[in-house]
Amino acid sequence: MLKNISNLGDAALYCDFGTEVNREINSEVIKYFKSIQKKNIDGINNLTPSYNKLIISFDLRKKSFQNIKKLVENLDIINDDKLKSNKIDIPVCCDENFSLDINRLVEKLKISSEQIYEKFFGKEFFCYMTGFIAGMPFLGDLEKELRVKRLGTPRIKVPKGSVGLTEQFANIYTFESPGGWNIIGNSPSIIFDSSNENNPNLVNPGDIVTFKQITKDQYDNYNEQKLFRD
Repeated sequence: MLKNISNLGDAALYCDFGTEVNREINSEVIKYFKSIQKKNIDGINNLTPSYNKLIISFDLRKKSFQNIKKLVENLDIINDDKLKSNKIDIPVCCDENFSLDINRLVEKLKISSEQIYEKFFGKEFFCYMTGFIAGMPFLGDLEKELRVKRLGTPRIKVPKGSVGLTEQFANIYTFESPGGWNIIGNSPSIIFDSSNENNPNLVNPGDIVTFKQITKDQYDNYNEQKLFRD
């Protein structure tokens, strides 16, 4: 439930849904995000949903804080049954060249690599938000047995496609980037496609993701037909 609306600089509005990180609160954020997005309002430049916040950026020449605040307060919220939630299968290869931190996880979590992968690939994930780098999905909620902190010293370069774990989330690096997540594999899927102007993200907030383990040969021969995507 929306708790507070406040200014964020001169041309943005900050919608606060609380401090907890869970699917119920995030679903409320996504309802507001998609309800505003659907209206395609002239003067709103960008909508940025997170775990429990929504930032609305606007053009001061066309809208004011009070205009946007009133719109949010009187928004006709999309019902749950009208929210589109895609279900996406993403292939992941856990070859030793890709699973950079599996030995660290075995040591930290006190379970075998087989158990780690069994729990990971047996899980259905919910996309809370995308960000940090373009299109990177933050996917919850990891089983408690798999939750671990970030690396003490982040890597300067994490390969594109790397699948990582930290705390209650899994993610996929959409570009080569610095990062401190625990890397357990790599996906050949195109998670962010900048040439697709309408929808560059493969995974969007509210989507459901499952990971499917593939062999190194399947990874090497993966193509645009996307082995596992419906």
